[in-house]
Amino acid sequence: MRAVTTLSVVVLASAGIGHALVTGLDSGIARVDAFKDMKNRPAAGHGMNVLLVGTDGRDKISERERKAYRLGGAPCHCTDTMMIVHISQDRDRASVVSLPRDSYAEVPDHVDRNTGEPHHAHPLKLNAAYAEGGPQLTVRTVEAMTRVKIDHYLEVDFASFMRTVDVLGGVTVCTPTTLKDSYTGLDLAPGSHDLTGGQALQYVRARHVDGASDLGRMQRQQRFMAALIERATSSGVLLNPMRFRDVARAVLGSVRADAGFGTNELLDLGRAMRNFSPSSSEFTTVPIGQMGYVVNGIGSTLKWDKAKADRLFAALREDKPLAPVHARHAPAATTVEVAPSSIRVRVENGTGTAGLGRKMDAALASTGFATTRQPVTAGHPVPRTVISYDPRWDRSARSLAVALPGSELRPAPGQGPVLRVTAGPDFKDVHKVKGPDTAQPESPVVHGDEVVCQGKA
Repeated sequence: MRAVTTLSVVVLASAGIGHALVTGLDSGIARVDAFKDMKNRPAAGHGMNVLLVGTDGRDKISERERKAYRLGGAPCHCTDTMMIVHISQDRDRASVVSLPRDSYAEVPDHVDRNTGEPHHAHPLKLNAAYAEGGPQLTVRTVEAMTRVKIDHYLEVDFASFMRTVDVLGGVTVCTPTTLKDSYTGLDLAPGSHDLTGGQALQYVRARHVDGASDLGRMQRQQRFMAALIERATSSGVLLNPMRFRDVARAVLGSVRADAGFGTNELLDLGRAMRNFSPSSSEFTTVPIGQMGYVVNGIGSTLKWDKAKADRLFAALREDKPLAPVHARHAPAATTVEVAPSSIRVRVENGTGTAGLGRKMDAALASTGFATTRQPVTAGHPVPRTVISYDPRWDRSARSLAVALPGSELRPAPGQGPVLRVTAGPDFKDVHKVKGPDTAQPESPVVHGDEVVCQGKA
């Protein structure tokens, strides 16, 4: 994931660095016109959206590095990784959305940058947009798919990635399982590892360590980006002009950016993000609706879940967090056979504890169950919570039992569709559950401080 290093440009533009120093660094950025003659673009939202594109450019890789990190072969100058990084308007949050390179896409009309021939709109894999039309077609395709207006375009390669990690002194990653990939040479035992630039490149490039392939690789890339932010913000780079200069030179030496990303943008973001940390960042991947979506002439692609993807990108446009802050450490809901809203429940208090029935009724209702909201006192006490149910509604009973761990299921033929729960002294709280068709968070979202190594954030 070469694109992760580009975030360093944003993070490392410290308010303590002089304007003259940044201006000098800015002059070393190679420029690309990613927005030339673009029309009918999405409306601007709040905050700033940066399209990070990582290429497999190997021109600046030494022969020793090529052999050591298995970077053989000719460079294809194609996109290997693509992300949208949204910097919130208040500069307190960075939301990162990975766009799988094999995503099914439809490029608009364009002129082939290699042959000069005009092409009508047609389907292809997302990473092929760069090969046909370069940065401009890539931006146009992403904007058409997401309806998110891209404000800046940043492109990095292998060399920039490795040298940035090295000048930071390495980056620490953790893995609970063995990661071994014969293609990249990655070989990590379970535990914590301090990776140099070349090793880090192996880590973020590996696609053959498990069956998850590209999706698993994107998760590792997101973890690495969080670790990179942690390293930059905890190592004093942001407050040390000399170290900042060294890191910035390593990053900017291989970066290509649009003409609008310059000194003022670096300084503005640096001043705003002095207190940036892993907890300020959140990461996700665009929701996939169909794996292995085969298209003639293209092959197997990943087709986005349109409804969920639309809601995800709407959050970016509206400058909203991808996951509510209050939900970050909440226990995950368990999927059950029947949606709670379809399960009717009457609660009885089977203990001598006043108010326990009302507590259970309210907790079940807040989880989505259709309670009567009129709990009563049971005819006799029970040693533990009991769910009485008509066997015809056994699926509903099993679903309710998941929400009340440890409860006893007791068949009651002829009882009808309303389940009866007698609260016992074991009742403490209701476990969150969700039905199979319940709308879920648009895609799994993790925050930076949740994926860096323990004790490092």
